[in-house]
Amino acid sequence: MDTIWERRRKRIFEIIEVGSDFDFQSRGYDLINAAAIILNLTVSILYTFENLRMQYSTIFFSIEAVTVAFFCVDYILRIWTAKYLYQNLSEPRAIRRYALSFTGAVDLLSFLPYYLPVFLPAGAVAFRLLRIARIFRLFRINAYYDSLNVITEVITGKKQQLLSSVFIILVLMAASSLCMYSLEHQAQPDVFKNAFSGIWWATSTLLTVGYGDIYPVTTLGKMFGIFITFLGVGMVAIPTGIISAGFVDQYSRIKRMNEYGREEDIHFIRIELQPGDAWVNKSVAGLNLPARVILSIVQRNGRPLIPRGDMVLKVRDTLILGAESFLDKEQHIALKEIILKKNNPWIGKRIQDLNISRHSVVVLIKRHKKSLIPTDNFILRESDTVILYTQTHIDNVLAELDF
Repeated sequence: MDTIWERRRKRIFEIIEVGSDFDFQSRGYDLINAAAIILNLTVSILYTFENLRMQYSTIFFSIEAVTVAFFCVDYILRIWTAKYLYQNLSEPRAIRRYALSFTGAVDLLSFLPYYLPVFLPAGAVAFRLLRIARIFRLFRINAYYDSLNVITEVITGKKQQLLSSVFIILVLMAASSLCMYSLEHQAQPDVFKNAFSGIWWATSTLLTVGYGDIYPVTTLGKMFGIFITFLGVGMVAIPTGIISAGFVDQYSRIKRMNEYGREEDIHFIRIELQPGDAWVNKSVAGLNLPARVILSIVQRNGRPLIPRGDMVLKVRDTLILGAESFLDKEQHIALKEIILKKNNPWIGKRIQDLNISRHSVVVLIKRHKKSLIPTDNFILRESDTVILYTQTHIDNVLAELDF
């Protein structure tokens, strides 16, 4: 009973996490989650328009209630399945790790401020401000698309350089604010009252905003302001250059990986186990596959499973086998597939009577979704699929026969 319960628990974890293209339930949940996030934020924005709020307030409240309830259920499920997210930790530590993470905090703030005024009415205004944290839930959508993940990977990879550039900007802001305070305080005691006033001026100048509410009036102050303005353009360009270089490096790395993947190709074949096959009810470890053949994926009921040694294969399992590709330009060895259509001259003939090259061998016959091993006396029928192993170019022969 516990095994079934844990199996269901793990399946729920697979569904609520980012799913593969083969797991339709998980992909469906991802779409619902993304739709709930976008819908909730859209309603929050539309609610700020008074005319829309007066006319559609009931609809807005209903949508917000449904989406927030979904966020609450999602958070509870993620707490319940946290041990599968952090498999190297015990369950209490895994729950604490998720709850204290940035993602866990955002998930909690996505629904908690909505329900807190029920228990603490006095803090309704403060709780309403906390709802702004829902916008950070958009980062979950970022995880669903590999193209958007590049942004996260670039920022993570260039974290040290970005922190260094931000530290330099902060030092320059502090230094320029103290200098400007010293130069302008006597001339403008009401404007540059303290060092904080200089920090506000330094921020608006270094970041090239320039609101104009605080500006120097002395000659030295204006000269220093010109210098800081030019310096600010360069300082802002540093993080931009780091991120731009990171994007170039990331896309170059992806391109190199794709090129390497084409050079070192692996060929895969798919086999569906039928009743009576020798591999049915055998463990993966007991298959005794050749050293250079790998069982990469087992598809069971439409779900891709990673094959492990103790996994027992079942009827209707689809096995994806991989092997090193054959590269020999001199022999031209290849498999050719011919579907015998009506009036094909091979129909009704035995394998040994076929007029094919001595360099070609019929290795397999597929008939009515069954794979048959051919013998010399095997008679071909219409709609049979003939698999030929050939060391010659027989494209012209195939063109004559495949009609």
